[in-house]
Amino acid sequence: MAHIAKMKTKAGETRYVVRYRDPDGRQREEWYRKKTSATRRKSAIEVDLAGNAWIDPRASNRKFEDWSREWLASDPGKRPKSLACDQSTVDLHLVPALGGKPLSRIRQADIKSLVSTWAQHAAPSTVRRRYAVLRAIFSAAVDAGLILRSPCRGIKLPAPRAVRTHRALSSDELHALADAIGPTHRALIFVAGVAGLRFQECAGLRVRDFDLTKASLTVAETITEVNGVVYVGPPKSAAGHRTFAIPTELIAILDEHLRARGIDATDCDARIFTAPEGGPLRYGTFRSRIWAPACRRAGLPGLGFHDLRRTAATALVAAGVDVRTAQSRLGHADPRVTLGLYAQVTSEGDERAADRLATRLLRRRVADDDPGAGLSLGSNDTKTAKEAG
Repeated sequence: MAHIAKMKTKAGETRYVVRYRDPDGRQREEWYRKKTSATRRKSAIEVDLAGNAWIDPRASNRKFEDWSREWLASDPGKRPKSLACDQSTVDLHLVPALGGKPLSRIRQADIKSLVSTWAQHAAPSTVRRRYAVLRAIFSAAVDAGLILRSPCRGIKLPAPRAVRTHRALSSDELHALADAIGPTHRALIFVAGVAGLRFQECAGLRVRDFDLTKASLTVAETITEVNGVVYVGPPKSAAGHRTFAIPTELIAILDEHLRARGIDATDCDARIFTAPEGGPLRYGTFRSRIWAPACRRAGLPGLGFHDLRRTAATALVAAGVDVRTAQSRLGHADPRVTLGLYAQVTSEGDERAADRLATRLLRRRVADDDPGAGLSLGSNDTKTAKEAG
């Protein structure tokens, strides 16, 4: 139990000291000028200790900026790009608003006000990304015992806007783009558009990942660039590490590409795709110097490289490939991503769906012994057919 002691300072001023033992058995003291303040604090401490909800005041008084820096450094396994995005959010949007405040003094109202301010100037998706970082920081503070509960609760976020329709290229468009980009990067277009690889997966391919005899491709490494620094590492998820069959036509394209570069099967560690000067492919440079001009020449301005991946996903679905196989080939951990995010409905597939619905629900078959047996659209038509027979 806590108790209050009346003390005198060296200057002769009266102070009220709340003394108690924390859950670890250590003696604690908190000093107050007024007895009423000490009494309120004593009651709160006793309630917290009884309910296992006591928080060290010194810990909860840590500044938000200091804790957010510690949180950023707490996950050494986080991918460089993700870490850079989180760092930018903390530096530009969280610390300027909350940096100097103690964690225990940040209230739900502060979070609501901050989110409301963001919503006035940023897209809903941007607001949601910033809030996700903020919520993670406070959740970690709760787990560390710095605060009792997070102020990020009951916060209404702006509704996401409708996602724009992405492109899924036709065969003619894919070949036109490959022709427009030129022989050096022609194979890259087909690997992304047929095999459905992400840019960083294409950049990470080595000769050993291309198995000519088994007609397969393995995704085992990726290359990303963050703030001008190139990082080489494994795919971002276990599902991203995959081996799958590729068409013989794509094998021929890759084989021709490697021979043109003077590379054979013995150069196992050689990159299949490189920058013109021989270094690793960097997305920013590739997009501005090679990709965008080629898209304009092919009559496809505004096309994103990721639309090649959507082209492959859409082709898989349109061809009737089962979701599980498509998911595995594309490296998705969740099949809903395969269908919901990438597979665009084709006009041919939509027409087939309408015809199948009509066959199943609108067209009725006449009796088998009717010499005019066939499909009709209703009971009156069926009766007329029988009379005519």
